[in-house]
Amino acid sequence: MRKLLIITLSLGLIGCQRLEDVGKAPAFTPVENGNEFHAMSSPPMPDTISPQMPGSEASLWSGSRVSLLGDRRAAERGDILTVVIEIDDEAQISNSSGRSRSGSDAMGIPSLLGIPQRLNERLPQGASMAEAYSTNSSSSYQGDGSVARKEKLTLRIAATITERLPNGVLRIQGSQEVRVNFEVRELIVTGFVRPEDVSRQNEITYDKIAGARISYGGRGQITDVQQPRIGQQVADILLPF
Repeated sequence: MRKLLIITLSLGLIGCQRLEDVGKAPAFTPVENGNEFHAMSSPPMPDTISPQMPGSEASLWSGSRVSLLGDRRAAERGDILTVVIEIDDEAQISNSSGRSRSGSDAMGIPSLLGIPQRLNERLPQGASMAEAYSTNSSSSYQGDGSVARKEKLTLRIAATITERLPNGVLRIQGSQEVRVNFEVRELIVTGFVRPEDVSRQNEITYDKIAGARISYGGRGQITDVQQPRIGQQVADILLPF
């Protein structure tokens, strides 16, 4: 009874939280809660600050990234780069399988030291040990399956370097939220990139991101209607039929 009460209260709290959003547009996720903001707001490491060369104030060229011909590609913690996502995948799989089997077995004991004859006298009328048993079996199976999938996604998102690993690989993370009426579209990108894969335009394509995790979804009134209710989800998991 106590467990049932706790479950009921939990479901009630979830329902109350959903009721608070009635008539309101979905709220954006605070930017300050993400790793990007923390990486950009933290001071850089001392060894990442380029020393000021003598006379560089009057020179068009210097070793710093802010110079006229300096390399402005993202390379340190807190830098921003653009991730280009152009997914156009298509896959088709078709297979079929078949299996058949047939078998028969028969056995009889017409004579064995006179034992079958004595057993025949005790068996019901028409039964005989000469035809003890006979079986026949057959089975067949036929299966067909096919998969057709096509995905196309073209997006661009700004990501932040959140960490520079000891081997020089950069960990990036980017998030983007766009609200249209009462629906929020969310785009999240995380992964690892090599500094040399970043182009001169400070861009990198998704196929050069190791361990890429790309999420494109939404939340709001449309998504809420499309999702089954909590009770239905629980019933789909628990019911065996």
